[in-house]
Amino acid sequence: MSNQFLLSLIVGIFVGGAAGYLGTLMLSKRMALVAGPLGHLTLPGIALALIYGFDISLGAFPFVILGIIFIWLFEIRTKLPMEALTAVVFASGVAIAFLFLPIGQAEAALVGDISKVNFREAVISVVLTVFLFLIITKIYPKTVLINVSEDLAKSQGINVKKYNLVYLILIAVIVALGVKIVGGLLTAALVAIPACSARNLSRNLFQYAFGASIVGIISSFLGIFIFELTGFPAGPLIILANAVAFLISAIFKR
Repeated sequence: MSNQFLLSLIVGIFVGGAAGYLGTLMLSKRMALVAGPLGHLTLPGIALALIYGFDISLGAFPFVILGIIFIWLFEIRTKLPMEALTAVVFASGVAIAFLFLPIGQAEAALVGDISKVNFREAVISVVLTVFLFLIITKIYPKTVLINVSEDLAKSQGINVKKYNLVYLILIAVIVALGVKIVGGLLTAALVAIPACSARNLSRNLFQYAFGASIVGIISSFLGIFIFELTGFPAGPLIILANAVAFLISAIFKR
């Protein structure tokens, strides 16, 4: 078992688990597909990273953060749905990316390439995902209340705008980390499918959140393990493993 495979496996497990956990909040807010457009928004940063040879997550992060800030500001200003504003912002990002994205390197941008992760990138990814887990756990109850009713949350003294901004930044972080594994094209599935599977099988909020993390971890492990055996791209294999988990959960739905 090579060191490169172990690094890929560690990064995949941590990011997959964090994506599933955050996905439970996104699904309850009906925003699970927002990660898809935000993943596309990372393409300009990924293109720059591929051209100049640095970490694609590092290239993706500033662009997705900038997009998140624009979405947050536009939502406050226009009161339009967040998913509609996301579509406006991500379309602009994709248009910019394809002006200078190297065609020969488009596959890595679209479906990811976990096999090239190095030790420094793996450490940064693990630290960020642990930090992400802690923040999600801290804001989880209040964010769930905001998802149920913003008016009720405000009556409890919750700063809805602040929590929405923190929530969007968390999405930006997981999207930036996810592009390393599944690329800019498949990030929505990385957060949405584990949450859907967990919802089918869970009886309470704890089972829902914990189950989504476990599905994300197992799917990432299986996808990277099969990649090591077959050489097929790890990103699509991880998503297919998630899809199989969802089908199983649909059969045994409670």
